[in-house]
Amino acid sequence: MVWNYCNPGEKHPPFVAAQNRLLQNMEYTKLRWLLTIGGLLLYIVDIGTDVALALKYVLDGRYILSALTLGFVLVGMLVTQIFSYAWYKDDINDVFINPQGISTISGISKSGIAVFHLCGAGIFTRYYHLLKNGFCVVWTDSKEESTKEVHHRLFCQATDLSMLKLFEAFLESAPQLLLQIYIALHQCDVSIMQYLSMVLSCFNISWALVDYRRCLRRSLPQVREMPSGLPTAIYLLYKLCTISSHVLSYSLLLMLSPYSVMALAVLWLLGTTWSHLLQTNFCSSRSLEVLYRAVVGFILMFTFFNVKGQSTRASMIVYYFLYSVINMTTPILLVLLIPEMQTAMFFLAITGVIFGGSLLGLVFLLLYYLYLHPREKNREADEVDGLKKEAETGRIRHFLQP
Repeated sequence: MVWNYCNPGEKHPPFVAAQNRLLQNMEYTKLRWLLTIGGLLLYIVDIGTDVALALKYVLDGRYILSALTLGFVLVGMLVTQIFSYAWYKDDINDVFINPQGISTISGISKSGIAVFHLCGAGIFTRYYHLLKNGFCVVWTDSKEESTKEVHHRLFCQATDLSMLKLFEAFLESAPQLLLQIYIALHQCDVSIMQYLSMVLSCFNISWALVDYRRCLRRSLPQVREMPSGLPTAIYLLYKLCTISSHVLSYSLLLMLSPYSVMALAVLWLLGTTWSHLLQTNFCSSRSLEVLYRAVVGFILMFTFFNVKGQSTRASMIVYYFLYSVINMTTPILLVLLIPEMQTAMFFLAITGVIFGGSLLGLVFLLLYYLYLHPREKNREADEVDGLKKEAETGRIRHFLQP
């Protein structure tokens, strides 16, 4: 969402107090702007490291590994370009976002935007728009630029970007992490580039999860924002422990046989089918909706999200029951089929991490949802200057709920 901001006009006195409280909760700050730059740098370094690693595999004559490493990068980029361009088109046709019917986006024509996305620069275009608009708000003294509508729209831009980064993290960084762990387990000498790729993939997933959660909740005025600090730390630990233990479990599964990838394909089909049965309505076209459900199915291979913004206690219990079964049985299955693994130090270490990470992840999950997850809605913001109407239209209300 990158349209020029118009003056808000006169504010009605009965809503002044509510507006002030809302502005405090969703103000786009200088720190938020600087963190956006940090996210951009992390994205560039993560992609650059994976490309460099793919080139190293080529020089070593390991062409299949190079193709897989580069393939995950390209798939992540392709999917994010498709959704980014589709959202730009939706914004142009949305009367709430573009009431004037402007056919350009920040001075760039639709054909120009299409060219940027064909070149793989869709995310960079969004970073440019967000940083440019954010700079005008947080680094200038103009009072007209410091209205709640402006900050709300900045967070809407940030939420679009964070959703795309979430797609990229689970389509590129998560499988990249799994692939590099699998390669490391099959070779004695692990290069610095491989370690760097694994560390950056882990950081990228962590960043995407926290940034998405905070941006989404701040872009919805009727939803209460969770304070930073302990709640965010517990949420991050819950996600990292469950995802890392699951990735390690998948890596042991692949050690049984490369054909075990068929089991992962079945898990992806189950997640995709579940998304289809929920009848998600995220996209404006049927074909994009099918792609979206496939992406959601891939994300569900690694972690749980509320796909449709509904009560998910039962589905979450089923999900993490299956998660526990996979994590507990995979090491046992490996020992039964490959007995020599019982004395392998790396296997014992990985098994300990899987069991410990699974247990800690579930403990952090219970702590978060029982005591720290925000349940109350900010009803004061529902009626302020039409923000409820804007929040309830468009795609943001259909985003995956953390």
